[in-house]
Amino acid sequence: MSINAAEFKAKCLKLLDEVAATHKPLVITKRGRPVARVLPIDDEAPAPGLFGYMKGTGEIAGDILDVPRESWSAESGAEDDLYVPRTIQDSPR
Repeated sequence: MSINAAEFKAKCLKLLDEVAATHKPLVITKRGRPVARVLPIDDEAPAPGLFGYMKGTGEIAGDILDVPRESWSAESGAEDDLYVPRTIQDSPR
C-alpha cells in the first residue's frame, strides 16, 4: 500500500492501526517518490527477567568455610604510616 505524506499526516494513527492489524507495510511518498516505509513489528519474545537470569552460572572454587586466617595490615598496623594526614609542605612538587 502506498500513500502520500500529506494524507499520511492527516490519517497517521488510523494507518498505524491498519498496519498493525494487517501486517502489511505502508510506503509513504512525497511528490510521487517513496521516502519512508512503515513496517509492522514482529511478535517478539518477552525480555528475560532481571532477577535470576544468571542462575547456575557461578562456581565455588575451594572451601569457603575453612578460610586461611591472615592478619590484615589494618589489624596489625603495618601500613599506618600510609594513612597519616599530609600537609601542603609534605607533598612533592
